[in-house]
Amino acid sequence: MKTISLPEVTQYVEDNIGSFHAKRLASLERQKLLNILKRKNPYLFKAKHILTSQDLVKGLLDSFLSSQEETLFGDFLEGLAIYICGIVYNGQKSSADGVDLEFEKDGIKYIVSIKSGPNWGNSSQVNKMRDNFRKAKRILGSNSSLKNIVAVNGCCYGKDNKPDKGDYLKYCGQKFWEFISANHSLYVQIIEPIGHKAKEKTEAFVEAYSQIINKFTLEFSKDFCADGIIDWEALVKLNSSYNNDI
Repeated sequence: MKTISLPEVTQYVEDNIGSFHAKRLASLERQKLLNILKRKNPYLFKAKHILTSQDLVKGLLDSFLSSQEETLFGDFLEGLAIYICGIVYNGQKSSADGVDLEFEKDGIKYIVSIKSGPNWGNSSQVNKMRDNFRKAKRILGSNSSLKNIVAVNGCCYGKDNKPDKGDYLKYCGQKFWEFISANHSLYVQIIEPIGHKAKEKTEAFVEAYSQIINKFTLEFSKDFCADGIIDWEALVKLNSSYNNDI
């Protein structure tokens, strides 16, 4: 086992955080108003008593971007975790379906599925992860002399006070980062490096975001407003009518 220094973590973040911001901005710039209107629940926004085009467009776009950013940042954190474990335990990206990381310590082979937070999936998705773990264990067991293979669902933030799930372990937040690094303080130490150039990157994003809001507001007002009033019937038909092929 080796140790990882904070400067090493900082350097990785500085080298890779730009990719998250670039993908975030690219995702925003790819969006089309009609696609967002089709994907989000129009009844919810009507129930919130939204009356202006800009408020509706902003609410729809923010809701869409939130889920996109969670996925993109989850990918970044996964890469960071694999990098750290690679230095400390010679961990590596797994080739097994649904498994992100493999490494050995104390005579145990760990296979890890990395998620952003503890509430990442429904029962079907959890069962799929369990199935992936079983398959990976079977393949690893037949290809080596390893007898002790342990599956872990690692979550980059949050808590789970009952980590033993029977056929796998669930480590969240501090426990996960300590598990892959042997450093009980790493979970707080990484917060500062992650903010590297955040202000600069956010300013570029806000500028593009404002342009999109203005553009979409004009489009929405033209196509889904009558006499300055939102045409909710037209919006619902776009979103849900089986006769609408737009």
